[in-house]
Formats: sequence, C-alpha cells, structure tokens
Amino acid sequence: MKHLRTAIGVVFLGQGMSWAEVGPDYKRPTTEAPAGYKGSVVMREARPLENAPKGAWWEVFEDRPLNALIVDATQHNQSLKAAIAKFDQARSKARLARANFFPSVGAGMVVENQRTSENMPSAFPLNGLMYQGPGYNVPLEFSWELDLWGKLRRQSETAGAQLVGVAAAMQNVLLTVQADVAMNYIRVRTLDAEMDVVRQAVALRKESLGITQARVKAGAGSELELAQAETELATAEAEISSLKAQRDQLENAIAVLSGQNPTVFRLPSVPRGTGTPPGIPVGVPSDLLERRPDIAEAERALAAASAQIGVAKAAAFPSVKLMANGGLLSGEFDLLADATSLMWNAGPRVSIPIFSGGKNVANFERAQAAHDEALAGYRQAILVAFGEVENSLSAIANLKNQAEAQGRATESAAKALSLARTRYEAGTSPYLDVIEADRTALAVRRGAVQIAGQQWLASVGLVKALGGGWDVVTPVEVPVVVEDPEAQMKGELEAEKKGFLGRVKRMFKRD
Repeated sequence: MKHLRTAIGVVFLGQGMSWAEVGPDYKRPTTEAPAGYKGSVVMREARPLENAPKGAWWEVFEDRPLNALIVDATQHNQSLKAAIAKFDQARSKARLARANFFPSVGAGMVVENQRTSENMPSAFPLNGLMYQGPGYNVPLEFSWELDLWGKLRRQSETAGAQLVGVAAAMQNVLLTVQADVAMNYIRVRTLDAEMDVVRQAVALRKESLGITQARVKAGAGSELELAQAETELATAEAEISSLKAQRDQLENAIAVLSGQNPTVFRLPSVPRGTGTPPGIPVGVPSDLLERRPDIAEAERALAAASAQIGVAKAAAFPSVKLMANGGLLSGEFDLLADATSLMWNAGPRVSIPIFSGGKNVANFERAQAAHDEALAGYRQAILVAFGEVENSLSAIANLKNQAEAQGRATESAAKALSLARTRYEAGTSPYLDVIEADRTALAVRRGAVQIAGQQWLASVGLVKALGGGWDVVTPVEVPVVVEDPEAQMKGELEAEKKGFLGRVKRMFKRD
C-alpha cells in the first residue's frame, strides 16, 4: 500500500505540474486593416443580407445550368476528395496526439522452447546447471508518460492547429473548384455569344458577297471587289472554328473539374446576354481575416509552429514514465495459473538529457525559425488577400465604364456599316469602305461581348477574393462527395467501430 500511495502521489504530482508548459503561449498577431477598400465605397450593411444566398454564393448569378455544374463538381471533383482524405488524416493525427495523455496497457502470450546457458552470468556457481524445455509467459505491460513540462500538451496543440489548418485548406480547395467551374462556364457562355456575333457577321458577308457578284455580272463591279468579299467571308468562317476550339478546351476543363470523362461530357451552347452581373456584398476589409480560408490556414500554421517551439524546448528537460511489467511465467502449462507463477516489476523510468551534441539546441533554433517563416507567410497571405480584392474591385469599376463606352462604339460602328453598304450599293463609295466598316463593326461587337464576359468573371473573382459566401464567420463543414467504390476509409471505419473481433472477422470476409 505504501508503494501504491507513492505511485498515486507521483501521478497527481506529474499531472499537476503538467500545467507548467514550457514554450510560448500562442497569441494571434495583431493586424491593422483599413476602414474600407480604396476601390469601393461599399461598407457592411447594418441589416442582414436576406436576399443573398449564404453558402451557395453562385446562386446569386441566377443560372440553373451553372448551379447544377457546381453541385456536380462539389460531389465528384477528385482534388476535393483528396483534400477531404487529407483532412481525415489530420483528424486521426490529432486523436493520436490526444491519446498520448493516457496510459498504454498491453497483454500477450509467449510459448517457446528454450535452453539456458550453462555459462550464463550468475551470483552463485551454476556448476553446469541449465534448463531446457518449454516456457510459458503471459505478460501484462503498462506504460504512462507524465507530462511534466507540457510536451504532450504542446504536441496535441500542434496537431489541433494543423487539423484546423487542413480544414481551412480543404475549404480553399472547395472554393477554388467552385470558382473555377463558374469562371470556365462564363468563358464558355462568352464564347457562345461571340460565335453568335461572328455567325451574324458571316450571314451579312454572304449577303454582301451576293450583292458584289450581282454587280460584277452587271458590269458595275470588279473582280477585285469579288475577291475581297470572298476573303472577308472566309476569314469570318475561319474565326468560328478558332472560337470553337477554345470552347472545346474550356468544356473539357469543366468536365475534369466535375470529375467526369471529357469524352462524354457535353455542355449545350446557350449564348449569354450582355446583362450586368449582380452586385456582390463586399463588407469591410477586416472580414477577410475571418472569411478567407487561405488566411485561416496560414494563421493555424503559425499556431502550430508556435506550439512546436514548446515541444522542442521540452526535449531539454527530464522525462518520466511510469513503467510496470507483470504476468505469469512457468515452465509447466499446468502451473501457469498457480499463484507462485506470478511475477512483476514496477517503477518510474527517468530520462535526463545530459549531452546530445547540440541536437536539442539545433532543434529549438529550427522551431524558432519555422515560427518566423510561418509568421511571414501569414502576413503575406493577408497582403495577397487585400491585393486580390482591390484588383477585383478595380476591374469591376473600370469594366463598367469600359462597357458603357463600348456600347456607344457599337452603335456608331453599326451606323457606319449601314451607311457604307448603302453608299456602295448606290455606287458612290468603293467596296473598301464597306470592308473597313464591316471589320470595325465586328471587332467592336466582339469587344462588347468580351467585356461583358469579363464583368461576370470579375464578379466571380471578387467572390473568390472575399473568401466565398457572405457570412463573416462560416462553420467548417466537410463537403458531401460521392464516395469512390475503391476507397478504403468507409470499410475500415465500420470495422473499427466493431472492435477487435470485428476487425478479425473482416480479415476473413470474402470480397
């Protein structure tokens, strides 16, 4: 009982001292955020944004095919599945770190045939005594490391921070996949609209070719004008093929993002209009620190690096483990359960680092340098976030002005083309004027379509730069994906829940 009370006292002493953790306690670095963005005067609205979708931000664009594509990509994207699997690994790693707080107990059985040496070291003369025969051993082992200096707590703190960081990385992959699908979809629709404009130009040039052929037959036109008309028509038809090739590449990219085979994936052609994209709730710059997943990932990496300093520092302090080993040992199986076969030993094991060749010091310095690296990465992530938002806001504002000017240019170019065609048919202007006016009108119309597409792309870019969605703080949720039939995670978890017998049974289960 005296030894038992001593052991219990040591346990409580160790657990009490475990609160004295070595190393720095993590504090989130202070970051100064401006009151507003220079590219926008929009601030956080006082009332909730009831009409804006909270999680499915893409629904604000009111495009059903786009909604279906993003939902499909969320369920089947392979990069996202890999990110979720990495999150599961980090979650298991965090559980492993927490498991170090508890003792380890193991049992087994050893059956062997042995022969002892006649010349083995002994406190008394053996005079040729030896043992040859069976040996039966049923050991029971106990091990428990006392967290005197907070090393285990720092390790658990590191694993916890890494878990949250991996979760943020998973959310970043999710946001990237969704934004890439939206951007590629908008590019496809922009190409559809651009091809529609070129097809209209082809129809007009075919009409001009017919007029030119009629003028040549009537002797009012020249072969040069006919060759020029044919050239302009062929050039426009060739441009359609070029745009179609670009569309095929984007369609294949959407298929890959959606986890589908590009060979069988088809996206029907639906030209997008030149309407104005919806307004995006910007909020205030400080929202980025709570909403951007890449900033959260960098901040958690910094927290993990801070905890690792404590782990490295604790390596220079003594460690104490409570060790116990007992069981039954006998040379006869019938006597194995006898009380005289009982054997045991117990006591603490103390390890004191005296000399390591500077290994502990080097490891501590490495942990400090890793912290400084993570701090710089966190600061850089914030700067990049602010820069991306400002770029998106600037693009939205300037594209709006550019679209207005391009609209006026489209009207004047169409008017110039109409006048040139009328004057040519009346014989008062050369065909070269028609060619120049037609080229200008086509270029201006295509430019207007491209600017409209860039406006939609800038809106998606702003959503991505803001971190997706409109909630300042959104809970981390694991996306629901379609499980791969070859994946092992689900079956292994079911076996683990059934315990040891369940795992053994699964080993002999037929596929």
